[in-house]
Amino acid sequence: MSKNALEILNTIFGYSEFRLQQQEIIEKVISGQDAIVLMPTGGGKSLCYQIPAMVRDGVGVVVSPLIALMQDQVVALQQLGVKAAYLNSTLDAASASQIEQQLLAGELDLLYVAPERLMTERFLSLLEQAPIAMFAIDEAHCVSQWGHDFRPDYIQLSVLHERFPAIPRMALTATADAPTRREILRRLNLEQAGLYVSGFDRPNIRYSISQNQGNGREALLRFIRNEHENDAGIVYCLSRKKVEQTAEWLSSKGLTALPYHAGLPNEKRQRHQRRFLNEDGIIIVATIAFGMGIDKPDVRFVAHLNLPKSIEAYYQETGRAGRDGLPANAWMMYGLQDVITLRQMMEASEANETHKRVEHHKLQSMLGFSELTTCKRQALLTYFDDHLAEPCGNCDSCLSPVETWDASVVAQKALSCVYKTDQRFGVNYLIDVLIGKDNARIKQFGHDRISVYGIGKELDAIQWRSIFRQLIARNLLSVDIEGYGNLRLTETCRPILRGEETLMLRKETKAEKSKSRGRKSKHNIKAEHNALWEALRACRKTLADELKVAPYMIFHDASLMDMLERRPTTPAQFSNVSGVGQQKLKKYADIFLKVINEHEKEQGEATGSDGTIEETLRLFRSGMDIEGIATQRELKPATIYSHLIDSITQGEIELQKVVQLEEKEIALIQDTFLTFSNSEHKLKPVYEALEGAFEYDVLRCVRASLN
Repeated sequence: MSKNALEILNTIFGYSEFRLQQQEIIEKVISGQDAIVLMPTGGGKSLCYQIPAMVRDGVGVVVSPLIALMQDQVVALQQLGVKAAYLNSTLDAASASQIEQQLLAGELDLLYVAPERLMTERFLSLLEQAPIAMFAIDEAHCVSQWGHDFRPDYIQLSVLHERFPAIPRMALTATADAPTRREILRRLNLEQAGLYVSGFDRPNIRYSISQNQGNGREALLRFIRNEHENDAGIVYCLSRKKVEQTAEWLSSKGLTALPYHAGLPNEKRQRHQRRFLNEDGIIIVATIAFGMGIDKPDVRFVAHLNLPKSIEAYYQETGRAGRDGLPANAWMMYGLQDVITLRQMMEASEANETHKRVEHHKLQSMLGFSELTTCKRQALLTYFDDHLAEPCGNCDSCLSPVETWDASVVAQKALSCVYKTDQRFGVNYLIDVLIGKDNARIKQFGHDRISVYGIGKELDAIQWRSIFRQLIARNLLSVDIEGYGNLRLTETCRPILRGEETLMLRKETKAEKSKSRGRKSKHNIKAEHNALWEALRACRKTLADELKVAPYMIFHDASLMDMLERRPTTPAQFSNVSGVGQQKLKKYADIFLKVINEHEKEQGEATGSDGTIEETLRLFRSGMDIEGIATQRELKPATIYSHLIDSITQGEIELQKVVQLEEKEIALIQDTFLTFSNSEHKLKPVYEALEGAFEYDVLRCVRASLN
């Protein structure tokens, strides 16, 4: 292919520059070398193999674990004019045969296949007859038996190295701790490959974790109402039963919430998934099986009503929020019962003892992470051997610091109660003893006559439950899974019992039950721009319905935001919108430009067709300032700025006559645009980099001078 990587990025995908380590990775694979890519969700992993496949001769074969994922990616690529196809069980024999012929003829840029199909002798033989550009193994963490999405077929993918030693391979994942990375290297024979770790931080996601004190559903509803009204989101539950109950309850409150789990009929699951992808404001309530095959970029929140089984699972699941880079929330509420249930599930599994021990350790790490009083993001990144020097300022611990207290004495009371009752009882019974409840069961066992009976009356049941949960999180107590959830002392509790160590625990407060800081204006859209925003979204939805694709396959929200910010009036200006390549320029420019122009006209902000810009320019040249022109013409100052910006772009007026800035200030703003935004010229990062020293309208004027 004659086009180089950057040209493909510009003309097909509509982006002006590579991000993170994309360019280095792409060049390495184009040169015929192997690569392992660890890149956060939303960081652009797909481009790392899609572009080399289009530059190198032959077909790029992508191993993808889920049918829904490969289908969505192929449809999105076809929208861009890329020759992409998939082979999976949804195709009839004639369609599959046609795609195989295209493969043999080298007529495809990319072919997506599941590992199960790839590993058949028939398909491997077919590949040996075809021109292959490269192999990409997506979701490579599936190779690890210790990971959260283990797929046995992935282990056999080392055969690609054996049968196609000259073809470059790339393994990609967003989630892999150090042991999983080592297993990827070993099992896929990629020890000599270049390793690219672009970091795991998702700064646009706000992490918030609370303890469930019996009000989980109500807290979830408040969170959605307060911060994500009419947004797409995913709610994760531990059991199918809880999925059904939660979806039904949210629906009864006026939300559109659909259940998704393996027990539903396949047709119903697929229908719910399609609605989630294609409609706005749909909430999917699901078990953890949902989401791996979802590439929806505008999921604004992921909520957990139960504790995930590991930090990797938590990172993977929360990573399904905010793939478009816009603000998103990862919200979780959990309780001690989650720990007990997860441990029971692990114990009941058919895995060997070594695997069970690893799972228990991962669950313990997840629980410890949830109980942290320090920055959540720092701890999350540290788990993946990534590091953040300063607290993030965008997690619950940073935004609403938790108050701690010296809980050494109450911990001794709790531990003593476990010991005095012979380590035979669960949390609820132990709390009843500590607060001195008068009931038949306590009297039956004679525990109303032991020294710890009633010694914890200074705290209520909710506070005691929090203390027991934190003692378990710190491994001072363990839960007997094989029994009935009774608590046992661990060796690590001895220094606390003896008074040799001070124990600081989080203080339970009413404020802690809901730490959300309102995010109503998630896109930072001013009220006066809402009408155009909704018009652009409606246009996108109409096109998506006509073409039978998901709206984000037309344009991401980030592209619509860029249209809102740039207000393009010509195809040339539209081509500068983020995510607009040649195909989308041809298909959609006229349609969206019409929406923008009609809106501007309705608002008295026409872009030249009725002479309104000329009138503004005439008055400005006569000596009137912007405020005066706005008053005389009964328009908003922002509208007058838009007219003058258009004149600056056309070279009809000099920048210095519009903005009252010194040359060094103009140079500073221009340099900042070039440094932070390259040719995309986004306003917000420049505004923030300059610490708000210059108004947005002034920045728009300077940006126009660059164009």
